[in-house]
Amino acid sequence: MNKFFSTTIYLILFFCLTNFSVSAQTLFTYGDQAVSKEEFLKAFQKNNTDKKATEQSYRDYLELYIRYKLKVKAAYDAKTDTLAGQIAEMQNFRNQVVGTYMNDNESLNKLVNEAFARSQKDIHVAHIFIAIPKTATAADTVKLYQKAAAIYEELKKGKDFTEEVMTNSDDPSAKTNHGDIGYITAFSLPYEIENVIYNLQPSQFSKPYRSKVGYHIFKNLGERKAIGKIKTAQILIAFPPNATDSAKKSAKQKADSIYKAIKNGANFSDMAKLFSGDNLSYQTGGEMAEFGTGKFDQAFENAAFALAKDGDISEPVLTNFGYHIIKRLQKKPVPSLNNKETIEGYRQRVLNDPRNEYAKKNLLQKILKDANFKPAPVNEDSLWALTERDIKNPALSKEDSTKATKTLFSFAKKNVTIKEWLNYVRPIRTITKNENKPNKELLDQFIEASAFEYYRVHLEDYNKEFAYQLNEFRDGNLLFEIMQRKIWDKASSDSTGLKNYFEAHKEKYFWQPSAEAVLFTCSSEKTATDIRKKLQQAGVSSWKKMVDSSAGLAQADSGRFELSQLPMAEQKTYSAGQLSSMSTNQTDNTVTFAYIVKMYNDREPRNYNDAKGFVINDYQSYLEDNWIAELKKKYPIKINEAVLKSLPK
Repeated sequence: MNKFFSTTIYLILFFCLTNFSVSAQTLFTYGDQAVSKEEFLKAFQKNNTDKKATEQSYRDYLELYIRYKLKVKAAYDAKTDTLAGQIAEMQNFRNQVVGTYMNDNESLNKLVNEAFARSQKDIHVAHIFIAIPKTATAADTVKLYQKAAAIYEELKKGKDFTEEVMTNSDDPSAKTNHGDIGYITAFSLPYEIENVIYNLQPSQFSKPYRSKVGYHIFKNLGERKAIGKIKTAQILIAFPPNATDSAKKSAKQKADSIYKAIKNGANFSDMAKLFSGDNLSYQTGGEMAEFGTGKFDQAFENAAFALAKDGDISEPVLTNFGYHIIKRLQKKPVPSLNNKETIEGYRQRVLNDPRNEYAKKNLLQKILKDANFKPAPVNEDSLWALTERDIKNPALSKEDSTKATKTLFSFAKKNVTIKEWLNYVRPIRTITKNENKPNKELLDQFIEASAFEYYRVHLEDYNKEFAYQLNEFRDGNLLFEIMQRKIWDKASSDSTGLKNYFEAHKEKYFWQPSAEAVLFTCSSEKTATDIRKKLQQAGVSSWKKMVDSSAGLAQADSGRFELSQLPMAEQKTYSAGQLSSMSTNQTDNTVTFAYIVKMYNDREPRNYNDAKGFVINDYQSYLEDNWIAELKKKYPIKINEAVLKSLPK
């Protein structure tokens, strides 16, 4: 069995698993071990997706599940879980899946649903900006806030928003756009600003909002149904920001000339490669990445989204960057169906967006509570002094070394010492030269990092589904190990047992009508046709040479095959020297055909060598049944019929 393949399939199956909410009633026991109704239902649902839940289907699966649990119990009894290989595989698997659970799903789901709802509409926004210079003092910042607050009060009294923009806004583009920054949608702006804007009603303006660069007052100028995303190509005839009127006029004439040429049949892609000043897209014929509203200059976006159909081309459009000739390639509406695929797309965007920090903060609070976080009674001034001494000289005095062994804070199953804090903060202060963050902020950062690491290491204690997944994977691996030892290896190597089993069950092993044949598998119909022609010309004796010279495009296997195994189902009669028709495999488009060497039209007994593959399979089942019978004696099975009959139909 390929372990990697089985792990991959396992992961796919697990993440398709439906969650259940049922009481943990005991369905059956084996020895002193109990299996709950909940556990059985979860396993049944995952492995019987194509079956209707009936009492009979439950009973059929129950026998399989009992056998599974008995084998796993035998594996634990044999201590196979302590093998180095098992421990390493378990840790590797844990590392693969643990990140999936390092989220606060409740907070994450709220952010996903919020983003989906917001993406259904675009908001037309204007804003007033009061800049805070990098050199501003605290007193300067207060004065600037007072200015923003005064503007806000004037707006409340009915002052015209545009007038305030033209009088007070520090946005350089305000002179030309009058504060109108166009339409935005979900993910267009930083999450904090998006929150401000999406909480405004049409015509409503916000209180002053402080960002890193200044104060903002936003106004909702109006709303529309979201227009979605568009993929375009462009030809940009660029001019610099300080271009003269003459330079702009020259750019316009060039753009008009190119537009006219395209309208007369010139290839857009070729013209982009020759003339476009967009260094990011000209090499691809002007093709740009897909974008939505709020991404580019408003004039550019308006022109792009105004194109009626794929293939339409705009007249030259003026922006601050130059003149753009835009070709619509594809337009995608905003998904309106709140289905699994759509929500998963939004989930990935949220996970990769800074707004996910909000979910992370909520998760941190949950971890601190669930993990029983407790700060120790440490004097901060003494801690900071010790920290500074350690940074200057890590070779601490005996007294400081003793202090460093004391607990700084603790979780349910771990004490974090001052020494660990010193090891954390030292490289930050000495290597990254991060002198700006105060010790208190770095300590909070250390607590957060420690909490997430503790949660990751002890996740089984806090997440039931994660613990279930680990246990299931571990049991699956142990099952493989114990089956290898008890059944598979024994069945394939016990030559005496195999022969004795064959002698006792000869009547099971017969050849149905069959043929000695060479079975060819080719990568394409052309390869198959070429080899068939060579066989007809040179004969079957050279088939190995033909396959060897095919550069891997053909494979062949010779032997005795039952007719049902050959690609000759449409033929009613067969004869030696015959080439079958070709059959195409719909899965991988390979083509097979057979060359018949000799026919066996009657049903005949198989000898031991011919039957060995079947004998090994049957002998494995025989050994397994005997082993299960022994295990059932060792661990008696008791089924709770009332609970079994209560399973949902």
